[in-house]
Amino acid sequence: MASIILAFFLRNTVWSSRFKWTSIALFTFFTNSFLLLECTRLWEIHGKKPPEIGTHQVGIVLTGMAEYDNNLDRISIRRGTDRLWQALTLYHMGKVKKILISGDHGYISDRGLHEAKQFKQVLIGWGIPATDILTENVSRNTHENAVETKKLLQKNYRINQPFLLITSGRHMRRSLACFESVGLNCVPYATDLYTGPHRSYFWDQYFVPNVENFSEWNALLKEVVGYIAYDMAGYI
Repeated sequence: MASIILAFFLRNTVWSSRFKWTSIALFTFFTNSFLLLECTRLWEIHGKKPPEIGTHQVGIVLTGMAEYDNNLDRISIRRGTDRLWQALTLYHMGKVKKILISGDHGYISDRGLHEAKQFKQVLIGWGIPATDILTENVSRNTHENAVETKKLLQKNYRINQPFLLITSGRHMRRSLACFESVGLNCVPYATDLYTGPHRSYFWDQYFVPNVENFSEWNALLKEVVGYIAYDMAGYI
């Protein structure tokens, strides 16, 4: 936006032209699906097929998957809820014995969302035994997820055994580093992936601009900056 504004309002024609072409270049880069996916591929932790993982006592599902509809008094899922979907699939396959949902909400103010508690009630309503659903209702970010989850697991499990960590592919790198830093041995199981080990693009992803990619770049850069910030803070 700054580049576009400068292109229109600078009186110096040379600089105005430079900012015009800068604007075009930025728009082209950040709306190109191929470039976004290639950069995402460098960051994401790739997924695994269920047969590739062993059986785990606990599958840890990180929140950040939903919003709360205060008008209808119900939880509203988003793309990230693939984390819970995959966890339920693994549970029914016998790959995880318990599902641990970690996290309350990440907002500055209370907006009615309390994911761990609310998702537990949904799962109980679907017939999952309450004893098979563990919840950690305190944490509000990934670092706290790790710290509070360890406290919960220490009460009933051998802490040196491997636990299955279930979260988004883009979020997995930072999450895994946080859990390992508090001494938890976690096996990554990435969900809602944008890329995979093999490239498979459609022709339009090379050439047709997609304005939604701005939002995806925002999410990707948030993870990269978050990882750096956590490293500087000593969380990983």
